[in-house]
Amino acid sequence: MLGQITVVELAQRLATEAETLQLIDVREPEEWAIAHLPHFTLLPLSAFPQWSPQICQLFDPGRETLVLCHHGVRSAQMGHWLIQQGFRDVKNIVGGIDAYAAAVDPTLPRY
Repeated sequence: MLGQITVVELAQRLATEAETLQLIDVREPEEWAIAHLPHFTLLPLSAFPQWSPQICQLFDPGRETLVLCHHGVRSAQMGHWLIQQGFRDVKNIVGGIDAYAAAVDPTLPRY
């Protein structure tokens, strides 16, 4: 089952344990260029055919994995797919980077 994490919880966890988390951003490169968070790996959904066959080599299915997008819809899709691939602890970041900019870091550009 896909879990959820708020942007406030994400900020707290990034401050204390970013190295232990697997962080995936599924937005497009153009969106990433506008605003992104440190420690996240960009895996655009539009490039799914290129990176999907190697997902279990790129990331450990046994580690906690947090997924981000603009508002939370694409990251939820990715989260469900990761669970189908055998990932055991996947959380969708509710509200995405837009909510993060609104609630946590107002200096982050919004689009």
